[in-house]
Amino acid sequence: MSKLANVEDWLRVRLPELIAEHRVPGAAVAVLAGDEVIDTAAGVLSKATGVEATADSVFQVGSITKVWTTTLAMQLVDEEKLDLDAPVRSYLPDFKIGDEDAAQQVTVRQLMCHVSGFEGDIFTDTGQGDDCVEKYLGVITEVPQLFPPGEMFSYNNAGYCVLGRIIEVLRDKPFDTCVREHLFAPLELTHAANGAGEAIMFRAAVGHIQPTPDSDPEPAPVWSLVRSNAPAGSMLSMRPRDLLAFARMHLSGGVGPDGNQVLSPASVAAMQERQVELPDLAIMGNAWGLGWEIFDYPGGLVIGHDGGTIGQSAFLRIVPGRQVAVAILTNGGNPLALYTEIMGRVLSELADVELPALPTPDLTQPSIDAKRYVGTYTSSVADTVITQNEDGTVWLERTPKGIFAKLGPAMEKSQLVPWRGDTFVPVDDPRGLHMPHAFVGDDGAGHAAYLHTGRADRRMP
Repeated sequence: MSKLANVEDWLRVRLPELIAEHRVPGAAVAVLAGDEVIDTAAGVLSKATGVEATADSVFQVGSITKVWTTTLAMQLVDEEKLDLDAPVRSYLPDFKIGDEDAAQQVTVRQLMCHVSGFEGDIFTDTGQGDDCVEKYLGVITEVPQLFPPGEMFSYNNAGYCVLGRIIEVLRDKPFDTCVREHLFAPLELTHAANGAGEAIMFRAAVGHIQPTPDSDPEPAPVWSLVRSNAPAGSMLSMRPRDLLAFARMHLSGGVGPDGNQVLSPASVAAMQERQVELPDLAIMGNAWGLGWEIFDYPGGLVIGHDGGTIGQSAFLRIVPGRQVAVAILTNGGNPLALYTEIMGRVLSELADVELPALPTPDLTQPSIDAKRYVGTYTSSVADTVITQNEDGTVWLERTPKGIFAKLGPAMEKSQLVPWRGDTFVPVDDPRGLHMPHAFVGDDGAGHAAYLHTGRADRRMP
């Protein structure tokens, strides 16, 4: 029996067990090894309807969309219509953010690798029309600049909406049409959708949320984030097998299923080149390429991306040179535990790559003077307050804002303990991840300038 067959047998038995253990309503998984793909699913698409999840069910892929958006942009590079190092204003003369100097400097490349430096979590609804991404650019005209363009990494959804608008302008088509004509069609995808209006044609998963950490997942009040954020990941859904068709194209030097060149080999390679290094953030990559996260795993280099929408989580990992890729799509509960076991097992068996252990808090760590870290750090999605008690205990209190305040606990509080250098981990985390919190930079008065958890939240004065 082949290794892939062994993986398939294991998945068919273990996936139903995992979703029960971790209160995941439904999940679908596909694995690519060489020229073969296997897939399976378990659970339900909605706890309200009880419709069974199948391998042909479509789930939202969330921010994995960003790699699709980058691919669309790199096709324009191949056609010599787009220069990665040109300022955004070369293509969008009206591009405006809160800092005029930064607006003049930000380049297309900086959008792709999240180093443009402006506030990035803006989820304003600009309507359902084909002009929604164009209108979005009018929403971000006053967003603050967190740091000069190119200085550091800070995950930026808004930057990808700007990139999506560049694609629209150069193609003279709405973003959804660009996705359909330039990726769905040449990749011969049969179960992929832009938004709810298309997803309803398939067996579509509904996201599930937990109003409190201990409550059972329940169907989310809305299906997706707003359409204006489509280039960043608010709309795209598909079955795992179709997501792996996209991965296979990137593993094959840009060649599509019928031998057509969807993307040039040079652009495929460019997307996988390291552009910026990240703080040690555990589940996130060690570096970022053009669109792709880059993971330095024991046994080999891995590329991929994760996605999270309203109650749905997606994971994609690809091992270049070994023709292995894994897609995991879920609709609630604790997907991280499911991801960890499945991805760890499959990558080890098929690619000799080990998934690093996630960080765990060490309560034996001695007390430290936390005055460098104490303060309030803010972004458009949350305010985070770091305090220290007289006994030396360091505490984090995070208050979500905007749409995130409606989808989870009003406030999260946890003790923080040192992990590595200026990076701490929370003792309590109901999501199953003790997410590293890196304190970076200096405000000139001996305090950290940013609290980094993938986004660089700036210290308030």
